[in-house]
Amino acid sequence: MPEPPTTTRSPNRILSRLSQEEFGLLGPHLEAMELPVRKQLESRNKAIEHVYFIEGGFASVVANGTGRSIEVGIVGREGMTGLSVIMGTDRSPHETYMQVGGNGQRIPSAKLCQAVEESPALHRHFLRYGHAFVVQTAQTALANGRSKIEERLARWLLMANDRLDGDEVPLTHEFLSVMLGVRRPGVTVALDLLEKAGLIKAKRRAVGIVDRTGLRKISNGAYGAPEAEFKRLFG
Repeated sequence: MPEPPTTTRSPNRILSRLSQEEFGLLGPHLEAMELPVRKQLESRNKAIEHVYFIEGGFASVVANGTGRSIEVGIVGREGMTGLSVIMGTDRSPHETYMQVGGNGQRIPSAKLCQAVEESPALHRHFLRYGHAFVVQTAQTALANGRSKIEERLARWLLMANDRLDGDEVPLTHEFLSVMLGVRRPGVTVALDLLEKAGLIKAKRRAVGIVDRTGLRKISNGAYGAPEAEFKRLFG
């Protein structure tokens, strides 16, 4: 059996807010993991074997349609994967994989189900995060339908920056085209616009955040609602 963490003071905000009693139901089954870039955490329409509590880096939840795939959500150290398991099923039509490598804790889905059956308070804790994640995906849909590319890009960079240490976000134009659901030339134009405005500094395979306040302003309201809801629920 994997060694449990020695403390609930995990960088993961879901784990760090558990009581000792609640954490005690999970701790013996948690396994520390390195989570390299592109590691698959969930595969579409396949049983979810483990739930991950990310502590460094972040993962993308990606919807795969008949045409272009698009990111519908981000999970970092504020959250967890496996919400389908928490909601009573064992799989999702979406896939989840690491976009920026890091580390975290994982637990077998069966052990997590057992824990939430024993503790309604633990189940409610996870469901509150599920609510916050649904708000994030709804805001993503709103931004995709209403916002300009540069507004969506500003929102995405702010969300990525929230989940990373430091102000450099690793990415490529190809990656951003999937995340934003646009073609690469549109990504290039949007990056150039933000850089000329002095908000970012484009680097090879990365973007440096120069002015968060300016990015939030140019996002034109696309950023902020899910973040406020998470803060309301978890502080």
